[in-house]
Amino acid sequence: MIRITECPRDAMQGLKGFIPTSLKAEYINQLLRVGYYAIDFGSFVSPSVIPQMKDTTEVLNLLDLSAAQTRLIAIVANERGAREACALSPITSIGYPFSVSETFQIRNTNADMPASLERLKSISEIAFSSGKELVLYVSMGFGNPYGDPYSPEVVEQWVEKLLSYGIRLFMLSDTVGIARPETIRYLFSALIPRFPQAEFGAHLHTAPHNWKEKLDAAWDSGCRRFDSVIGGYGGCPMAKDDLIGNMPTEHLVNYLSPDRLPQGFNLDAFADALRLANRVFPGH
Repeated sequence: MIRITECPRDAMQGLKGFIPTSLKAEYINQLLRVGYYAIDFGSFVSPSVIPQMKDTTEVLNLLDLSAAQTRLIAIVANERGAREACALSPITSIGYPFSVSETFQIRNTNADMPASLERLKSISEIAFSSGKELVLYVSMGFGNPYGDPYSPEVVEQWVEKLLSYGIRLFMLSDTVGIARPETIRYLFSALIPRFPQAEFGAHLHTAPHNWKEKLDAAWDSGCRRFDSVIGGYGGCPMAKDDLIGNMPTEHLVNYLSPDRLPQGFNLDAFADALRLANRVFPGH
């Protein structure tokens, strides 16, 4: 089964100009009409860190969920955020960025590896006791620019450990866009058969010249769950100074069309979302 998650939160979070709450909600409501498996729509982090997402609860209250089958994902960085997200019934999933690079873990969540593990354990307990799915984003999952120790085997070891926390969904994240196709291919080919009790997806950051080779590597090695962003906007503001964009959804849709798109994916609604994105991200 092919599952696509649209990530407007990832696209918006690093922008300096504040997107009005009403426009955010209008855009996400249009995305809900497309028929995505999930939408990563907001986050519960300190407004001093990510001011763009300070209105996540207000946006949620403006969404029309009456006919939507789409899951809603909110990102959290600590237990406080997890409790806030889990108190809101429309949110089906919470996401936590767990980095296999300690440098990035500190930059992204202000916690070293031992502290992040303890935090993740608490967050998983909060999520599961609230009936929420936990999406673990394996940040720097294909390497890092900091010189921190990395190998695909390190990722496998972390997955094995984190399965004991009850986590079953791992999104391998190419946080700064440095993943090589051979690394992508190796990881999915190794992880998917070794851990059949888990689901693995790709959160790829790409450039115009290499999106297809990365997508080919993930697809050919069995990955069927993908995060993407209309227009390829965004990137992680905690990763480095120059943002590299997300996998553009229009590239992913063209890659899967016509025979491999998920059932119920509405191309007309998607075209409307593409047009609306020009208002949400003017000049980007």
